[in-house]
Order: sequence, then structure tokens, then C-alpha cells
Amino acid sequence: MALKQVSSNKCFEGFQKVFEHDSAELKCKMKFGIYLPPKAETGKCPVLYWLSGLTCTEQNFITKAAFQQAAAEHGLIVVAPDTSPRGCNIEGEDESWDFGTGAGFYVDATEDPWKTNYRMYSYIKDELPKLINANFPTDPERMSVFGHSMGGHGALILALKNPGKYRSVSAFAPICNPIQCQWGKKALGGYLGPDTSKWEAYDATQLVKSYSGSRLDILIDQGKDDQFLSAGQLLPDNFIAACTERKIPVVFRLQQAGYDHSYFFIASFINDHIKHHAKYLNA
Repeated sequence: MALKQVSSNKCFEGFQKVFEHDSAELKCKMKFGIYLPPKAETGKCPVLYWLSGLTCTEQNFITKAAFQQAAAEHGLIVVAPDTSPRGCNIEGEDESWDFGTGAGFYVDATEDPWKTNYRMYSYIKDELPKLINANFPTDPERMSVFGHSMGGHGALILALKNPGKYRSVSAFAPICNPIQCQWGKKALGGYLGPDTSKWEAYDATQLVKSYSGSRLDILIDQGKDDQFLSAGQLLPDNFIAACTERKIPVVFRLQQAGYDHSYFFIASFINDHIKHHAKYLNA
């Protein structure tokens, strides 16, 4: 599959690049950011996938999170895809910020008119890793995932639905229980239809209750003054309770007053997350 380089910038002796490709899964052109650490010039490196939140593109994380220095130090390739298909000419795809363009929710849609293009779950799980492994010096056996908000939801469900595929998982302010919050009800209802039992397959709190795979060591950071936490969109307590019941290790850090939902919050703790993943990816 042909890759077209959009940009390349030297950064901490490695390179932050952006590529574009034609996605078979999403049936449109897609972009992704990829950071190649200096170690990638001489050998294969593990890959860490970042999933961004609502309204984001591949640009938000690579320009705002300040992760590149830590990724360079630990020898990690970091991939940051877009959050939805783009320009599919679906009626209504650009009408709201929390559904359609920029809001793929990392599910495979089953409802018209979304089911042809909105297959972000399969894109992230299968198509993108195959593309990355075929074109960059990766070690396909060493892969992890993390994300923010809607992308935190995406990271958690990918790890829980695919035991053993990812060596580690972490999230910033994830949407932990989408079947119980307004964002989730709107997105899952729109993409998957009115049968709420189908929604549970994309809900981390529900998935934890039946998880029986290899050990997962989950790290979650949450800002105390996150406006979406207080609005009941994130519901981390429900996820923690489910993990506790199933004895699944989760480190939940409620960061002090002042930390919100922004990339300033992410940049403040990103090094801890890179270290968390490096511990498993470089083992």
C-alpha cells in the first residue's frame, strides 16, 4: 500500500513525520503521524499507538503532547492516527462535533449510512499496524496502545477485546463507560443502532467484567478539574469498580486541582505514560 510523506521534522535526533495513504477499511484517504526515534535508524523498535479524542486529527498529539524526547530516550516508535474517516460525503457527517467527522469512536459501524466508512476499530486493530509494520523498522511482537478521552476509550477496548495483542495500555481522562454517558449514547446509538446489547462490545467497563485474558497493567490519569468528569461523561469510578471486582490491576491517578481535559494536562504526565509502556515494550 503506497504511502505519501506529507511532512518530516527532525526532533530529538529522530524524525516526526506525517504520511497519507488510501485506506481499504475506511474507503478514503487517511493521515497518521509517526515518530521514528534515533534507534530506528539501526534496528527494529517497538510501536506505541496513540488514539486521540473528539474533534482531533493526527496533528493534536504530535504538536501538543511533548512526547518525542521520552520516546527518543526509550527507543519507541509512536504512531498517532486520525480519529475518523474524512470527506466521505455522508449526509450529516459534519453537523456536530461529537458524531461523524472527528468522532469515529473507534467502533465498526453497523448502521447506514455509516457502516461503509466508519470502521475505525478494524482500521486501528488490523489495517494500520499491517501498514506500519510493512513500511517502518518495527518489531510487530512489541506493541502497546494509549489515548485520551474518546481515544482513551479506544485504547481500553482494544486492549480488553484483544488479549495478548498489546503489551500495555494507558489512558488520559478516558470515556470509561460510554453506554452510560451522553457522548457514548449518541455515538453508539448512531453507529450501532438502538440495540444497547451491541453497545456493550465497545464499553470498557462492560468488557472488564468478562475479561479473562493475559494480565493487563492499566494506568489512567485523570484531572480533578476536568469539565467532562464533572459533567458525567467519563465515569472512571464505574471502570475502577469493575476492575477491582475482577482483580485486574489498574493504577488510577486523580491529579490535583487545576488539571483539566486539555493537552496541557496530557503534556504534564506524558513522560510517566511513555515510561509505563517502555517497561513492557523493552522487557
